[in-house]
Amino acid sequence: MNLQFEYGHGFMSANLPDSTDVFIPGETVPDPPCLPQDWDSLYTATLDSIRHPIGMEPLADLARGKKTVVFVIPDIVKGGCQAASHRKVAIRACLDELYAAGIRKEDILLLFSNGLHPRTPMNEARQILGDDLFNEFWYSGQITSHDSEDYNHLADLGFTPQGDHVIMNKYVFDADVAILIGHTQGNPYGGYSGGYKHCATGISHWRSIAAHHVPQVMHRPDFVPVSTGSLMRDKFDQQGMWMEEKMGKKFFCCDAVLDTRSRQIEINSGYAKEMQPVSWKTADKRTYVHWAEKKYDVVVFGMPTDFHYGAGMGTNPIQMMQALSAQVIRHKRVLSDHCVFIVPSICDGWFHEERWPYLRELYGMFQHDYMQILPDMNRYGEYFATNGEYIRRYRFANAFHPFHGFSMMSCGHLAEMHTSAIYIVGAREPGIARSMGLKTRATVEEALEDAKRKIVGENPNILALPRTFTTAAVHLCMKNPEENSHFRDDAPAHPCGG
Repeated sequence: MNLQFEYGHGFMSANLPDSTDVFIPGETVPDPPCLPQDWDSLYTATLDSIRHPIGMEPLADLARGKKTVVFVIPDIVKGGCQAASHRKVAIRACLDELYAAGIRKEDILLLFSNGLHPRTPMNEARQILGDDLFNEFWYSGQITSHDSEDYNHLADLGFTPQGDHVIMNKYVFDADVAILIGHTQGNPYGGYSGGYKHCATGISHWRSIAAHHVPQVMHRPDFVPVSTGSLMRDKFDQQGMWMEEKMGKKFFCCDAVLDTRSRQIEINSGYAKEMQPVSWKTADKRTYVHWAEKKYDVVVFGMPTDFHYGAGMGTNPIQMMQALSAQVIRHKRVLSDHCVFIVPSICDGWFHEERWPYLRELYGMFQHDYMQILPDMNRYGEYFATNGEYIRRYRFANAFHPFHGFSMMSCGHLAEMHTSAIYIVGAREPGIARSMGLKTRATVEEALEDAKRKIVGENPNILALPRTFTTAAVHLCMKNPEENSHFRDDAPAHPCGG
């Protein structure tokens, strides 16, 4: 069969055996039905959720007699920007409840929770919020984004009982009401976005994130395959609840379970500790897809230049490794013990230094001084995280925070840990791929023949994932839950979801 795989800004064609299985999220196995997607229907459903929250009082009751409110809003990385996106609908519904409860517009702040991602620029803020919300709040200075290096607007909350240093956004800490607008969407880091993951990563500091986005957490056996039962997820919850304890208030969450096209399947509001499991129960049906009837020896997917974290994600060697490893984390349950990845990638060495100014230095260091594997670099985390020029770029020049690269490296090593080989196909600068421990070939067909001869034998089970990075991913599972190879998959309530 002939298939098209993502490659650079276009596609690469490949001929694979007719026995190849093909999976496309939302198509091979349809998503659960989404809610009607007209504004009025979504507004009504969202308002009902806000008025009947899980584990805490309705938003209007919570706000009555209070003064200041901060909305914590995900950045552009996930969640969709369509006219009736969850962010747009939920913010408007919450605003209407707040105004009815006596909150004044001038006492509301919209804060993008970009964490260590680039701070949200004006054009992205408009895209995320839509013209009406943007115009309502931008010109009065009531839209900003989290700055994890602005110590005038950070609150140091000390250490959790587990020893994590929690530093959070002071606007949120000081507000009378803090609203988290979140998305329950499959994520290789801790199972799902939204809930306490939102605040633990989006409005905190690199030292807080260094408690969980590091090898000692990400290389544990509970991290791969993905589940909500990992130490990483526990740390998100611990840090989020520590924020609530020190603030003296709970976050009011309004999370939407999203489908492949970022449409709302279900909306849940309330206390994150009690709301998360309810959201996960529905999200599991879309995200943990019990489909595979065999383990796969070869997985083929393409890597575009621009996805998830932005342009350069599929050309920068550190970011490439993270993207490869994310597929291991998501799909480990259906991979054989000697699985091989074959990945068309333009791999031209474009670092996109405006976005990742520190990664060329990091990559160069990895090539020298006894750096055998990516975790060997972790000891330089604080060196990069405190580099004044890189921090200045993060704060004022649309760059990622320098510690973000260490999350990418910690994740990136998982591809080496859990595959027998990774072939990068069609690289313009193949030496870059080889320097990261990857094999290179000119075509998918050549890579497959080499893998057959050396690793997987003449009749491998092949899985093709033609739209890996242009759709919202799922976590593939064996059709029979008893065959899912993860020690946490025995939990009766969530046989594959954790």
